[in-house]
Amino acid sequence: MNGVLNIYKPKGITSFDVVREIRKIAGEKKVGHAGTLDPLACGVLPVCIGKSTKIIDYIMKNEKTYMTKLKLGIITDTYDKEGIILKEKNYDNIDKHDIENVMNNFRGVIEQIPPMYSALKVNGKKLYELARKGIEIEREARKITIHELEILNIDMPYIDLKVVCSKGTYIRSLCYDIGNLLGCGATMWELERAGTGSFVKQNSVALSELTRENISQHIITMEDALSKYDKVQFCKDAIKLLTNGVEIKNPYFIDHIPFDKILRAYDEEKFIGIGIRTYGGFKLLKLLI
Repeated sequence: MNGVLNIYKPKGITSFDVVREIRKIAGEKKVGHAGTLDPLACGVLPVCIGKSTKIIDYIMKNEKTYMTKLKLGIITDTYDKEGIILKEKNYDNIDKHDIENVMNNFRGVIEQIPPMYSALKVNGKKLYELARKGIEIEREARKITIHELEILNIDMPYIDLKVVCSKGTYIRSLCYDIGNLLGCGATMWELERAGTGSFVKQNSVALSELTRENISQHIITMEDALSKYDKVQFCKDAIKLLTNGVEIKNPYFIDHIPFDKILRAYDEEKFIGIGIRTYGGFKLLKLLI
């Protein structure tokens, strides 16, 4: 069984719990998810089965859409409501105009410091493992992109937001930073991932509805899962070289291919994998047949 499932993860379980359950249902050991969702969060979780585990990194590169609720006036150690309350501050002097102005600072390319309670590794140690021991270390800010940040509702002290962002964005940190700039602090209260690339909530399947009998009906092919990448076709001679791991340099085969762009490669109409043209030539990044 090879392909991707667009799973809607419920609250209260880990992303690995989802993987474990799908291993049982599919009868397949090779299963992995494309982008962790914390137990507090619900929403879209692409799960790759069999050979499709090779494309996890490429699915994770997709931009994400989140619906989140933050609460003003409270700061926790985890930046979400499940953490220990560190501070409580008054927010009575903050109005809608203040909130709208602050949001302008978080649109476009920004720098974000990851939270201590995250799976990022520093010197081989996961940050959350250090955090649980009461150890806090300095984290480097990383560039992320907030494509869209929309205020959906304000019902003080709660603010509902829609966030469309790049890979590597921590919504908990975004909520914390918004609260910090407002001067009253904020904590993420709820989180739903509504989409990651072409995997959207509307087309997802609830984990509870998935069975051994219907799982094949919900499998998305690797080709469709990678639909964001354009197609490029090759003749038989070129395909033979590519599938043997050879980088094609012959201009006759590759002159029409753009540089530094990931593409779906085809043997006429048969999907064989994804590749890229560099100044050295065209090569497959992943052979998927």
